[in-house]
Amino acid sequence: MYAVSVSRPVIAQHALTVPDPGPEGELHSHHFTVEATLRGSELDAHEYLVDIDDLAAAMDRTAAFYSDQTLNDLPTFEDTNPSAERFARVFGDRLLESLSHPETVTELRIEVQEDDIARVAHERAL
Repeated sequence: MYAVSVSRPVIAQHALTVPDPGPEGELHSHHFTVEATLRGSELDAHEYLVDIDDLAAAMDRTAAFYSDQTLNDLPTFEDTNPSAERFARVFGDRLLESLSHPETVTELRIEVQEDDIARVAHERAL
């Protein structure tokens, strides 16, 4: 199995909407580091799983979309709790829309580090 990863910083705001969220229910900012990992068992004709420059450019576009945003205000978070776990999933959705990945890529993992205290991840087969 091959894997290619690229990470980007994202500073965004959110307010958790769960019952009794404590201070996390107030609008606050986080310094997220988002890492995308593409996996597959085969390489393409150029001996790449995916072109790293293409993945880096797609990560730049996706990170730029979320930077300086309030997650609660975005349509993909409407009527949901804007948790780091949900952020991992919707970041992956947008990344896949922005990335023309080859058939050699069969899995995506998005890991979100929230400040220096927690890491969450969302994985999916493609």
